Formats: sequence, C-alpha cells, structure tokens
Amino acid sequence: MYSDYNRRSNSVKRFVSVQRIVGLLLMLFSLTMLPPIGVDLIYGESKFHAFIAAMWITLITGTLIWLPARKVRSELKVRDGFLITVLFWTVLGTFGAIPFYFTDSAWHSITDAVFESVSGLTTTGSTVVAQGVDELPHSLNYYRVQLHWLGGMGIIVLAVAVLPMLGVGGMQLYMAETPGPMKNSKLTPRITETARVLWLVYATLTLICALVFWALGMSPFDAICHAFSTLSAGGFSTHDASIGYFDSLPIEIATIVFMLIAASNFTLHYMAWQRRSLSVHLRNGEFRTFLTLFAVFAVFVCVPLIAYGTYTPGEAIRHGVFQLVAYGTDAGFATADPTNWPSYTPLLVMLASFMFGCSGSTAGGVKMIRLILFVKQALRELQRLVHPSAQLLIKIDGKTVSNDIVYAVGGFFSVYVGLTIILTFAMVGTGLDTVTAFSAVASAINNAGPGLGSVYANMAGVSTAGKWIMIFAMLLGRLEIFTLLVVFTPAFWRR
Repeated sequence: MYSDYNRRSNSVKRFVSVQRIVGLLLMLFSLTMLPPIGVDLIYGESKFHAFIAAMWITLITGTLIWLPARKVRSELKVRDGFLITVLFWTVLGTFGAIPFYFTDSAWHSITDAVFESVSGLTTTGSTVVAQGVDELPHSLNYYRVQLHWLGGMGIIVLAVAVLPMLGVGGMQLYMAETPGPMKNSKLTPRITETARVLWLVYATLTLICALVFWALGMSPFDAICHAFSTLSAGGFSTHDASIGYFDSLPIEIATIVFMLIAASNFTLHYMAWQRRSLSVHLRNGEFRTFLTLFAVFAVFVCVPLIAYGTYTPGEAIRHGVFQLVAYGTDAGFATADPTNWPSYTPLLVMLASFMFGCSGSTAGGVKMIRLILFVKQALRELQRLVHPSAQLLIKIDGKTVSNDIVYAVGGFFSVYVGLTIILTFAMVGTGLDTVTAFSAVASAINNAGPGLGSVYANMAGVSTAGKWIMIFAMLLGRLEIFTLLVVFTPAFWRR
C-alpha cells in the first residue's frame, strides 16, 4: 500500500514538473513577440499592439501555470519527455495564433489563425492567405518565418532528445553511446550539450544563408526572412510568388543548396565543421542515398518536361530541379506550379516529399534512414525465403542495426501509410476530389507546404473541418507520428 502511495505521489510530482516546464515555455515564448514589435517600429506600420497583447496574454497565462509548480522538482521519465514534446507544439501553436487573429483580416477566423500558427511552428509552410502576402505588414511576415525558425530549433531537440526513446528516430544510429533505443530515464547533460551545439550550427548556417541571399540581390528584410524559412525547411515567403518573385537563377541555385543543407543531418554539418572537411558527409550512407535519389528523381522529372515541350531544356532543368528539391526537402518554395506538368511528374514530386529528408534535419516526411532500413528489411526477407536458416544482419555504415529498430521502422511505415489513407478519406469527406485531398494530406503530414491543384498556392479554399484535419496532420508529421499517438494510449497514462 505504501508502495502504491509512493508511486502515485511521484507521478503527481512529475505531472506538476511538466506543468512547471509548460509554464516556463509559455513565458519564454512571450518574449518572441519582441522582435516583431521591433520590426513594426522600424517600418512604422502601427501593428505592434497585437503583438503586445499577445505577449501579455501568453506571459500571464504562462506565469499562472508556472507559479503553483515553481518549487516542485522531480526527475523526468521518458513518458514526461513525450508529453512535454506534444505540449510544446500544441500549446505554442495555439498561443502563436494570437497575433494573426488580432492583427490582420487575412486570417478571418480562429481556425485560420491557428492553422497559420501551427503551419509556421511545424515548418509546414501552408498558408490560408489567398492573395496579398506581399501586402502584409512587415511585422507579420517576419513573425511567420520566425515561427518557422523556432520550430526548426525545436525539431532538432526532438531528433536528439526524444525520438531515440521511441527507437524510430534514426539519430541513435549516429550516436556511439546509444546504438539502439535510448534507455536513459531522464534528459542527460550529454543530450543538452548536443542540442546546444546543433542550435549553434543551425544559427550559423542561417546567418550564412541570409548573407548569401543579400549578396545575390535580396533586400536585407527578404534575405533574413527567406534564410529563416530555408534553414527550417519551412517555405513561408514574403511574396505570393515565393522564390519565383525574384526571377533570379543565382538565388534559386543558392536556395537549392541551402534547402539540401537543411534536409541533411545537422550532426554531419557539425562534424564537418570540426574536421574542416566534407568527407564526413560522403562517408555517410544516408547522405549518399539522399543525393543519389535526388539525382535519379531529377532525371525522371526533367525528361518529361522536355519531351512534352512544357519548357525549353534549360527551363526544364531550372524549374524541374528546383521544385523537386523544394518538395523533396519539404521546404515548399516555388518557382513554378507542378500541377499542370505532364505525365506522372506532379505525383513524383509529391512522392518525393514523403522520403527525402534525412534524420536529424529540419525536413519532414518518413526520413531517408527509415526508407533505407525498410528496403534492407524487405531484401532480407527475400533472402530468408532462399536461405531460411541464415543469420542475416542489417547494417548501416558498418554498424549492425538491432532488430528492435528494424521492426519499429516497419511499424512506423505501416502507421504512416495507414494514417495518410484515413486522413485522405477524411479530406474527401470535406468536399475535395481524391487527388487534391491526397496532396493536401501529403503536404500536411510531410510538413511540405504546397499540394496540387486548388491547394497548391494556399489552403484558403479548404473547409473549416478540412483545416482542422490538416492541423492534426501537421502535428502528426512534425511529431513523427508515434510521439503524438503514444500520448493517446491508455497504457501511457497507466505507467
């Protein structure tokens, strides 16, 4: 009996500790309203009142949540990490909607405001602004990409600190101390240090990207905003025409390079910086597969564009490669609309959004490492049919991958595909045709941004019910499915 009481007491303390952390998150998030206020004052657009109101609402709410729990300290378990992660995106996504709702008529309802906020924070990049992004106040355009950038930082923490606990994140394959699912019962100093280092890499690359964009002709404001959006693999732009607004081949090439960097493992970037060599990337199996598949897909995209006379050969390569990289990395920028491309090309670029992002990157989708493991597992099962008694191991870069991870990846694929089908049917029920519904779900669950057809440029025409389905799909994709679903299981709360 005493043991049961002690266990319940510890559970309550951990829940209160989670409450304290959520309160602190909101208090810290309230400070992110200060930069947009500064931008508004610089451009003199008198929209800062909405951000001040949002800051005070968020700060007061966070303080009220934090105060009752401020003195409670308890060791956080794996379960608490999942709960905090889910609350990070859902709570901040909700409070992040306040400036949109208070500021501009482009967001006509609470649903639209929450959609834009969650889309920004999950780095999806879908928007409900039908037209007029160019006319939005500078403070709002900045705030949108700031949500991207903050979400990108959160994704890195998710990759190194939370997903290894599930055994499906992929990062454990590149961490010598944790070759399999992480067994630690708390977030260790090593993980904290890893996150800090990766944040530094993220911020440095963002600065370099902004300087490159500025040097290539963007205004300082556009350069900063598009750098935030590029390194986070987000896709929000300050213009309706996205990157196509600049009509500049050098800017498009630079964007392609930084989109590929954003979709690559940030641990590799740090190791490359430490060793002053890119050889670490080339020795990495996931990165090599990542580039190889891009090259193969690029051929299959560009050839029909040339053969059907859609573009000249030069234009076909320019637009085909850019859109493939934009969809594949889930950055979602645009220079052309692939909806009207010939043959299979629209579906091929949409398919790319499912799988091209690397583990430990800001990209969405199922991740390249899982695709590699899934294919290796399929090949192993074929070999077993021929050699039933053989001991067949699956290896990545010379390291043996445990069967627990392999089976978890198989389960992940099954759930991912199943949810995509279910959500597609749900979107069809809101009035969309099948192809448009599928592309809307794919853009949301992969955090890719643009869909096909009527949901290519924006989601303004989607019904209210459809927008909430997409909000759920965006959170599912950003939280790598299991991180969110596990919170809804009874066993999670009984532990």
